[in-house]
Amino acid sequence: MQSILDKLAEWLKELLISGILGNLSGMFDTVNTKVGEIAGEVGMMPSAWNGGVFNLIRSLSETVIIPIAGIILTFVMCYELIQLVIEKNNLHDVDTWIFFKWIFKTFVAVFLVTNTWNIVMAIFDVAQNVVSQSGGIISGSTSIDLSTAIPDMEAQLEAMDLGPLLGLWFQSMVVGLTMNILSICIFLVVYGRMIEIYLVTSVGPIPFATMSNREWSGVGQNYLKSLIALGFQAFLIMICVGIYAVLIQEISTADNISAAIWGCMGYTVLLCFTLFKTGSMAKGIFSRSEERRVGKECRSRWSPYH
Repeated sequence: MQSILDKLAEWLKELLISGILGNLSGMFDTVNTKVGEIAGEVGMMPSAWNGGVFNLIRSLSETVIIPIAGIILTFVMCYELIQLVIEKNNLHDVDTWIFFKWIFKTFVAVFLVTNTWNIVMAIFDVAQNVVSQSGGIISGSTSIDLSTAIPDMEAQLEAMDLGPLLGLWFQSMVVGLTMNILSICIFLVVYGRMIEIYLVTSVGPIPFATMSNREWSGVGQNYLKSLIALGFQAFLIMICVGIYAVLIQEISTADNISAAIWGCMGYTVLLCFTLFKTGSMAKGIFSRSEERRVGKECRSRWSPYH
């Protein structure tokens, strides 16, 4: 009877070892692929990422949005002319130079609206150049291979009892499912950023139409800040990938299979978390000065000593 139980335990042990090795062999393949594609994806210009979508967005912007921006620009410039005239002592002190000033501002406003697409693409061209240069500095493999990190993995599994093997098999199943979810999260961050770029650039002429007026120019300024933030979000993503590449090298010093598995998953979760934070972080960096200025104005306005 004891020999039967021993053979059954040995069979279960071999089954669990093969199952664990099978789970670990392809556990990080999807994540490795997605992380490896990040640098190439975020370093692309909108025109190179998907030519069909790019041409669609550009066509919509030029045929649908620019006429609306022209109407808004007409209203803004009429409002600007009224302001220029009445601010000189309610028409009692009118100088002819203000009309030349208005003509010049109108020319600049029309130029900005008609060349919005070129201006927007120039911003992303600068950001793409920064990403390309950072890609040459940030080096290191982002792939995870536990068989390389732990060469004696199979020997360690053979030395383990049935109970710990069962627990490790369950852990490998949970971590494998988690890694598939994390690969989807990486996909959402990278592709979601590019979709956001297309959406923001499609309505560009409208905020550019407000740039020539002092009271309305905040719309265009905030739009430019959002464009710069989207462009340099790619640089923050590259930094996250570089940090990730450094951190996962520590896995090679792990002497415990369970610790190595959870360490790899922890670093990947950290990568996904920081990737999701890059968007709000970039917007916070490029809009913080404006928020600080507005806050000071509000405090000054409501101060009892003002």
